[in-house]
Amino acid sequence: MSVTGLRRAASETVSGLPGEFWWLWTSTLVNRLGAFVATFMALYLTLDRGYSASYAGLVAALHGLGGVVASLGAGVMTDRFGRRPTMLIAQISTAVSVAVLGFMVHPVAIAAVAFVVGMASSASRPAVQAMIADIVRPEDRVRAFSLNYWAINLGFAVSSAGAGFVAEYSYLAGFVGEALMTLVCAVVVFMKVPESRPEKAPSTLRGVSPAAADDVRLGTVLRDRRFMGVVGLSFVIALIFQQGYVGLPVAMGTDGFSSSDFGTAVAVNGVLIVVLQIPVTRFIQSRDPRRLLIVSSLLAGYGFGLTAFAGSVAVYALTICVWTVAEIVNAPVQNGLVVQLSPAHGRGRYQGMYTLSWSAAALVAPLMSGVVIDHFGAGWLWGTCAVLGTVAAFGYWLLMRNLPREGETVERGPVGAALAGTGQQLEPALEPTV
Repeated sequence: MSVTGLRRAASETVSGLPGEFWWLWTSTLVNRLGAFVATFMALYLTLDRGYSASYAGLVAALHGLGGVVASLGAGVMTDRFGRRPTMLIAQISTAVSVAVLGFMVHPVAIAAVAFVVGMASSASRPAVQAMIADIVRPEDRVRAFSLNYWAINLGFAVSSAGAGFVAEYSYLAGFVGEALMTLVCAVVVFMKVPESRPEKAPSTLRGVSPAAADDVRLGTVLRDRRFMGVVGLSFVIALIFQQGYVGLPVAMGTDGFSSSDFGTAVAVNGVLIVVLQIPVTRFIQSRDPRRLLIVSSLLAGYGFGLTAFAGSVAVYALTICVWTVAEIVNAPVQNGLVVQLSPAHGRGRYQGMYTLSWSAAALVAPLMSGVVIDHFGAGWLWGTCAVLGTVAAFGYWLLMRNLPREGETVERGPVGAALAGTGQQLEPALEPTV
């Protein structure tokens, strides 16, 4: 493709999205540019503070547990108080707790503050996802989620390299730097991002009580069987992808590869996402999301499954290419599916439940990889990933085979049932033509 063609493709990928989205996108990029704790926490605790690897693992687990706790609470806040207040509270809390963490020296204090950091840093996710769904047209949402995911990975790729130089100078500078960057995000949201929470449905809607139309509770989400099926499948997919950061380094170390070898191989993931996210977005936005989720699940499972045959850094990098393509496709399409199945006034709670699936996987995946590798060997772990990918693909096929097409009413648990037959449509389905 010529340079002119590339420019036109990029322009078409980013055009047509509202200005509020781009301020939200900027906030996401700035946030990830300042990421330090998630990247260097283990090295900070073991090398700078002299704690054991077991203690570092415990702190990482508490950080993840904080994310699990925050997912549902932040979802409720997003619906009840609004997207913008939730993001501001989360970002300010993250800035303060990250700065405090840099000054903690007692092991109990470090663990406790790490838990708070995990809660605060995860609390904005349901609000961000809900706001994207609020302000972006249904036909553009997969593209918007893809661009937001690209910002996350672009920022993380840059920050990982920069944070390495910062860590050589001062770990404390890294903590303070992340706190300042997070405050910048809060300023951007406060100055440029308006509240987007939909107004409540009128109580005069014939045949539907205000409680049925507006009061979406966590129980409503839990009773939504199709959506909870998506959450379950999301958990399975997340378990697979997490192995790239918990199982893969252990397996490579067991095979005699160094940490730099792992760093070289896994760097392919970030580079591919930064390079391919926009062109792949252009490709998938006109494809059937059912097929995309099925194919991406298979690519994820068998991409990791192929790791069982890797014997060099180059082959490991090749397997990473396979499951990275799956990641690029799966993330925005699955986000679009979550929005499609969520009533407008319950997007925060639905997004919170969806975020919970990833937070829970971040807790379970290290245990899964450790037990399987220790007792059966790495080959069994990669075989398990292939099986999980197959199960997820079959699950998506079952779950989505009767999903309504664009323009049809989507029934979403009690809320969808209440509106069915009233002529009111919660949200058009996202299925584009193939």
